[in-house]
Amino acid sequence: MISNNVHSKLKPLGILSLLLLMAFYSLQEFPLVYPSYFPKPLYDFKANPLKRAKIELGRKLFYDPILSRNNMVSCSSCHNSNQAFSHAGNGLSKGIEDGIGDRNSPAIFNLAWQKKFMWDGSVVNIDVQALAPINHPKEMGEDINVLVRKLNKSKEYKTLFYRSFGDSLATTERIMRSLSQFQLTIVSANSKYDKVKQGKAKFTESEANGYQLFKNNCSSCHTEPLFSSYEFANNGLPINPELKDYGKWNKTMESEDKLMFKIPSLRNLSYTYPYMHDGRFQTLNEVLEHYEKGIEKSPTLAKELQNPIVFNPKQKENLLAFLRTLNDSVMVSNREYQKINK
Repeated sequence: MISNNVHSKLKPLGILSLLLLMAFYSLQEFPLVYPSYFPKPLYDFKANPLKRAKIELGRKLFYDPILSRNNMVSCSSCHNSNQAFSHAGNGLSKGIEDGIGDRNSPAIFNLAWQKKFMWDGSVVNIDVQALAPINHPKEMGEDINVLVRKLNKSKEYKTLFYRSFGDSLATTERIMRSLSQFQLTIVSANSKYDKVKQGKAKFTESEANGYQLFKNNCSSCHTEPLFSSYEFANNGLPINPELKDYGKWNKTMESEDKLMFKIPSLRNLSYTYPYMHDGRFQTLNEVLEHYEKGIEKSPTLAKELQNPIVFNPKQKENLLAFLRTLNDSVMVSNREYQKINK
């Protein structure tokens, strides 16, 4: 029989062991899971390896309006998980105090395969990308130094930073890296297209015909399996006279960058309308009509678009059927990507 005295000595040891086990679990490296037919990620995971605790901290920050000046707007306000982390239905991003941003909120997924971020590529490292919306006066409108002070006053965040970094201090770098850790885990690879690639499903006749149309007309810019090269192109959109947005040129002032915007992925289009950098097209039929009748020629126009892309009604139907196979309902319903409910 073990005496009560021995029991009293074992109990603290048991709690300590549990805490050590939890710490080990939270700080062990977390592998990024993706299909074998995906290319190798471009993100340097050696410099910022995924860790469970940091991912969870990033997830908490992503959904917390504390990141905005008036504590009313979070990252998720413009990047909704059930809309493939876009802001469906909104042409331009919406921010604090009814502010309207400069561009459409891009969908967030498969970021580990991207070299540049924002529609104009002005951010070259996902580990600092969140500074742009946090500091933007019409989006989150917050001073990063004020945000750091707010987080350092929070007991909850002190605990989360301690679990993630070994001490409780919130810093700009730690905030940014935690946010990027969470966002890097958002992988879209569970659409019908992916199941076909894995031999678990087959395209219908219409989808297969649409796939062939896609390969013949769209694949040079929207490269499989990510369905974007994530490069920059002028796709012939007439300039919006109100926004006067010339893409990369707004930052570089180099003539070759005029009207050059980042090529978005065609994955999850059913969740991410409206389309284009300014959300001018509400439907995919409008997008196809642009490539048939609306291309405006200019010196930087993509070589692939020098001639209109024309589809007959049946071809359009087939192409749209194929594009629907790129919708990833598994990703948009994944609880690991949603707000943590206490």
